[in-house]
Amino acid sequence: MTTKTILITGAGSGFGKAAAIGMAKNGHNIIATVHVSSQVTPLREEATALGLTNLRVERLDLTDPYDIKQAQSWDFDVLWNNAGMGEAGPVWEIPVDLVRKNYEVNVFLPLTLTQGVVQKWVREGKRGKVVFTSSMGGLFTPANWGTYVSTKHALEAFAEAMQQELTQYGIKVQTINPGAYYTGYNETMADNPFRWLDDQVNFTKRADLRKGFDDFFATPEGKMDAQEMIDRMIDIVPADEGKFRNVVPQVVEDMLKNHQLAAWENRI
Repeated sequence: MTTKTILITGAGSGFGKAAAIGMAKNGHNIIATVHVSSQVTPLREEATALGLTNLRVERLDLTDPYDIKQAQSWDFDVLWNNAGMGEAGPVWEIPVDLVRKNYEVNVFLPLTLTQGVVQKWVREGKRGKVVFTSSMGGLFTPANWGTYVSTKHALEAFAEAMQQELTQYGIKVQTINPGAYYTGYNETMADNPFRWLDDQVNFTKRADLRKGFDDFFATPEGKMDAQEMIDRMIDIVPADEGKFRNVVPQVVEDMLKNHQLAAWENRI
């Protein structure tokens, strides 16, 4: 594998940060972008302490069109759309403005960034690669997670279309679909409904929803060691070859395949 220059969104924490450091240690040139300015200096200092002169840290707030325009001007080989956020709770009661916000951050803004990047690559004749962090939830829909996973369903569709559309230009597209690894991301997302869910207004009761989330996170499937996923990301993102869809771990891939088969027999 040749050395790549890789732009990562959402590299201030979790998978993005750990994989950025891991890929830099493997010799790749990393542009690790973070959502807020206060994350820039700490990550720069961490990279310096690790001796990673090939890990550059920049702010890229996807809601800031100037940040997006600046990032689109940088030169890199791989765009890894990793940034995201999630709204949870029952879709029949969640305020629709929160649904719109989730789509803005997870779908529309990454699409805006990606369009500018790949159009530049096509003009320049550059054979780059785009990776989207989707989710196991991009391929099935559990109750009370419908808003977040629907954004990942949308990303799956965009990525699949883009893969076909950009093949003629030598631009590759992949998705990475993590299971419920313990990074704090899912746990924080599970807190979000409680800022609007009101026992005096909503049919879904706060205690019932909280118990459902807590019961899931107490299972081995709800709290898997993130290092397995990080190691796979470090390999997948810079690779010249590989599968379009990358579900980790294997047990989740098997579950999703069974779920999709069972969906044909689902009855009301």
